[in-house]
Amino acid sequence: MRSKRAALVAAAVLAGFGPGVAAAQTGAMSVATFLAKADALRARGPFALMSADYKLLKAEVTGAAQAYRARLKGEQAAGRPSSCPPPKAPFNSDDVMAQMRSYPPASRGQTSVATAVADLFLARYPCKGR
Repeated sequence: MRSKRAALVAAAVLAGFGPGVAAAQTGAMSVATFLAKADALRARGPFALMSADYKLLKAEVTGAAQAYRARLKGEQAAGRPSSCPPPKAPFNSDDVMAQMRSYPPASRGQTSVATAVADLFLARYPCKGR
């Protein structure tokens, strides 16, 4: 039951992930900080939705995704896209959390959420023929 609740909270945290959602953050938070806050939210269960950190994490990931997509538009215009995602990349909270946890613990403090989101796009949607 606890893992189901944790998955629901993680999904809710990242529900805004994708283009078209307004975000105030840029993805500058470190992966270590993000994971610590996400784990603390999971521990709170359904009460996590009332936490200020819930909105913060959602904005952080959404902002990072928007920043990457903006950068990607410039790369596409120059004919050198770093990845080739569909218009709406179907990432879910498990994808994002797995990407965050893929970094060695020692490097999580120096890796930004923006870098993690960009790396997820690069890994999931490589351009064919490269």
